[in-house]
Amino acid sequence: MPPELSRRRALQLAGAATAAGLTSTSTAASTAAAAPAAVAQAQQAQAAGVFGEPNVQEALRWWAPQRGVWTPVGWKSHLFRFDMFYNGTMVCQPAVALPVGHPKPYLDAYVNKDFQVTPVMPDRGVTPPMPTGRYYLYKGDFGVGIQGWQQDKHTPVLWTEHRRQEGVVLRQSVFAHLRGAPDVQTALEPIYAWTRFSIEQVSEVRPPASFSFVLRLSKAYIKHRIDPPQQQDAFVTMEVIPSTAPLDTTLKIEQVFNPGPEPVPARVFDSAGLVRMAVSVPGATTLTGANGVYDLTVNIQARKGAYVDVLVPMLPQPRAEIDAELALGYAGALAQAETYWAKKPATAASISTPEPYVDQFFRRSVQLAEIIGEKSPDTGKHTFLSGSYGYDMLWSTPTSMVSHMFLDLLGYHDVVASHLELYLAVQGTVEPPGDDYKQFSHDGFFATPAQLQPFHWLSDHGAILEAAARHVLLSGDQAFLNRWLTPIVKACEFIQRACQYQGHAAVKGLMPPGKANDTAQVQQAISSQAWIHRGLRTAVQLLQRISHPRANEFAQLADSFRTIYANTLRQEATTAPRWTDPSGVKHPILPSKFYGNESAWPDLEAFDGGALMSVYADLLPADDPLMTSFVEFFRVGPNVANFDPAHHTALDRVVLDHEQSSGEPCYSWNLFHSWQRGDRAHFLEGLYGLLTGAISPDTFISGEHRHGMYGTLFTQPLITWAARHAVIDDAVTAGELHLLRICPLAWISKDSETVFDKMPTLFGPMSLRFRLSADGKTLNVTHSTNWAQNPSKVTVHRPPVPGLERLVVNGTEVN
Repeated sequence: MPPELSRRRALQLAGAATAAGLTSTSTAASTAAAAPAAVAQAQQAQAAGVFGEPNVQEALRWWAPQRGVWTPVGWKSHLFRFDMFYNGTMVCQPAVALPVGHPKPYLDAYVNKDFQVTPVMPDRGVTPPMPTGRYYLYKGDFGVGIQGWQQDKHTPVLWTEHRRQEGVVLRQSVFAHLRGAPDVQTALEPIYAWTRFSIEQVSEVRPPASFSFVLRLSKAYIKHRIDPPQQQDAFVTMEVIPSTAPLDTTLKIEQVFNPGPEPVPARVFDSAGLVRMAVSVPGATTLTGANGVYDLTVNIQARKGAYVDVLVPMLPQPRAEIDAELALGYAGALAQAETYWAKKPATAASISTPEPYVDQFFRRSVQLAEIIGEKSPDTGKHTFLSGSYGYDMLWSTPTSMVSHMFLDLLGYHDVVASHLELYLAVQGTVEPPGDDYKQFSHDGFFATPAQLQPFHWLSDHGAILEAAARHVLLSGDQAFLNRWLTPIVKACEFIQRACQYQGHAAVKGLMPPGKANDTAQVQQAISSQAWIHRGLRTAVQLLQRISHPRANEFAQLADSFRTIYANTLRQEATTAPRWTDPSGVKHPILPSKFYGNESAWPDLEAFDGGALMSVYADLLPADDPLMTSFVEFFRVGPNVANFDPAHHTALDRVVLDHEQSSGEPCYSWNLFHSWQRGDRAHFLEGLYGLLTGAISPDTFISGEHRHGMYGTLFTQPLITWAARHAVIDDAVTAGELHLLRICPLAWISKDSETVFDKMPTLFGPMSLRFRLSADGKTLNVTHSTNWAQNPSKVTVHRPPVPGLERLVVNGTEVN
């Protein structure tokens, strides 16, 4: 191979080898073959150091650390969560934090009852004073901390390290607890955050005898700054606003006599006589206050293993309630939490790869999905939320992906079912967001419940329909289908009426104009059309599976929708602005809407809700010239010249940065293009780009965009979908199952077996295991299945592993 061959071209050769090397077989046996010349070429390239694929460790070097991360610590479906910032600051915000206000009437009682606990470390022996002026949080400490999950615990225990020049490493470990570790009933049960500050290391050089720091107690004064952000700061940036810090109450700490060496609790009371927090210390501590902000001094012996425990309730509690929790202690509460978090549904899948980072991502993300949710007190229904400390509401379109691209793909079917139920009561009761929809019945229209709805999007209907229909296809849940079949049919009927309505000014045969995003512009937006068609297609697939008498009728509707959409997009392309690719060829810049005014965020809208969605939505194939040219626009087009990764904001001109959207990574629709085309290079760059650049590598929490609006799971669905389809693909060809089609080479190892166990598919759950032999020449693959229906073919693809000579599938060598 010529030495000047680019890494990307070598990856493309490897992808071609995989595509060329497959052989399809029946379900009775799986075989694979390879194109020897192409594979050998790829192998030689890797041996020469030219060919290589990304892995986690390489991808982590692609990105600067994310700034301003916060991660929720909580309990499944509880109304409240403790939000932990990268620097150890804990925000207790029982009411929604977003500055635009909150639609949840049941949170009115908790407004202004927020509380913040800020660890303040000494600076050359002096405690830094409370700041007086406003500033962006990251400008005070660079916005980066050292955090992670305690891996030997089922419980999500979040640790933060404070590495101090006094010569100690202080570790702060936090978990949430409900006494007795029950499932929530009211979701208002007293919830606590247990925190242990422990000495992890003491320097041999000038070791101190003790270490002192301060817990600063206040109201929440880390706030969201949305409009306007400073130039080249993240679109949603956390701002320190000291004027909001003073508490509405006075605090005092009880005097504790403790002659012994064991810690005893000292309670901090508010002016109403309720306990605001408690700290267990081996000796005396002090609490001083000024202007409504209090400093609690904590002293720890500088000895490895020494610790201080702090107990913080979300809301102040009577002494008897606090004492019952204190009686458990940190260890007793953690033991209860371990029993609670160890439980998994029988259908839960598991993933084990040679990359521990990947395994931990799935492990903790599943937990975070239910923590970032609630059992709403007004209805008693469970719901996912779009985020914690900011987006504590429900944008149903992106949040639906938590169901159909994430938890259902991992076998958490009962969780998905319970969190979709709230939509049944709302169906047909909310008017769609557009005046044209007043002209015909909105019976069957799915929408977000009003008390959870921040903005009304037309696309929610399609996203909810997609989540419900795909849940049945993946879970086979007959009870769910019995409840949802009529609503699913009614949802299809609503789409049918909307497409038949001719009285609007936009393209006929598609959904009339409606509100498509948070700008509230009424548009015939591509995002709305794409989500509606995606949901309709999946509903048709379900109805065809159960031989429903109206399946063909709705299939014809979907076919007509797709034809009109494709013809319209092609017509729009003829008059669209052009861009020039590096070879001098001009291509159309595809629109994000067919009708309506320009939104305030045209660059973000062009990618997030633009024509790239067409492949995901099954409206155009990835090899359509419009699609191949438009995805290249974001890879190599004129926006790239304006891209500055150190200062880019989500509202700037969007590019593909390591194959993830520089706007909102969760909408990296290009990944579906690479997947469908078998473009191994771009697909794996996108998978690893999202795994390391769209989430916090420390806590795996997602941001809406880099450096802004964390506490979400926006990107987890796309990562999960891509990882599963890289290894077990039930979608690339209808009715067929493809294994290891774009499997990362990092997951094929001599040292450990890769396991995808009890993975739901459209054909039923399956388990897949594979491992490379000690000499690296044989790949052993086993798969077991419990088909609900047989795929027409099962294809095992031979990965382009250097030196691979044999493929053994279920004990049989294939060639």
